[in-house]
Amino acid sequence: MTEFNGSLSEGRVSLPGGQFRMGASGPETWTADAEGPVRTVELKPFAIDVHAVTNQDFKGFIEATGYVTDAERFGWSYVFVGMLKNAKKKVRLKSLAHRQTEWWHAVRGVTWKRPEGPGSSLKKRMQHPVVHVSWNDADAFARWTGKRLPTEAEWEYAARGGLDDQLYPWGSELTPDGEHQCNIWQGNFPSTNTCSDGYFGTAPASAFRPNGFGLYNMIGNTWEWCSDWWSIHFRSDGITKNPSGPPLGNEKVIRGGSYLCHDSYCNRYRNSARTKNTPESTTGNIGFRCASDV
Repeated sequence: MTEFNGSLSEGRVSLPGGQFRMGASGPETWTADAEGPVRTVELKPFAIDVHAVTNQDFKGFIEATGYVTDAERFGWSYVFVGMLKNAKKKVRLKSLAHRQTEWWHAVRGVTWKRPEGPGSSLKKRMQHPVVHVSWNDADAFARWTGKRLPTEAEWEYAARGGLDDQLYPWGSELTPDGEHQCNIWQGNFPSTNTCSDGYFGTAPASAFRPNGFGLYNMIGNTWEWCSDWWSIHFRSDGITKNPSGPPLGNEKVIRGGSYLCHDSYCNRYRNSARTKNTPESTTGNIGFRCASDV
């Protein structure tokens, strides 16, 4: 394990950077996502938030700036069907079949402060990660705070917490000694969630034990936006210094998996796992955390 020489202050951790091995090549990886090859990456020192931006944090941003999120402008967002037990059918948009699956519904009136649509609220969820925020929204918040979104390489370095060649921020066993370390789907997806990890939807941003760098929920709970444009071809041989992804693209990288991940279809709650979404997309399981230069 890499010795942690960082410092913790004001809700963020300063990390020393240096070289680490990024990516994976084991049987659990998604080759179509280009998790590999394993390569050495070198990063300059940077700081990263100890947990995802919460509803309380985002509320302060909105109140201070009057910012209007993409979901608010569009008038709808995507919600997991299991969260819609009390939603009126008339708020569901059936015309958006290009994005819907059996477990996603486009719902009118969904915003960051009404995460399941009209009638829902953030009661008892102010310390949960904010969701229904697009990459555009996350970038606006980060710039308002004087920070930025982490690069994909910074995100993975931070998630690993100083461990090398491990699947998860805490090691390579999902539930060591039978103890849950993250918020993912338990049971048969998408019909039955036993909630044996304690949560059906999002968990508080500081739930579970932090990794070796003192960072919470790098895996599970919510996907997290990164600054990089998505590519499966943008790679360099040898040591790559401070990679920031391709200069252009159509989709942004998201990392970490969410409370909806399950090994039956989405085993992406691992350090090296990656996927993407368009910058204006909003769902009930994507959030973000901020980073900054040191």
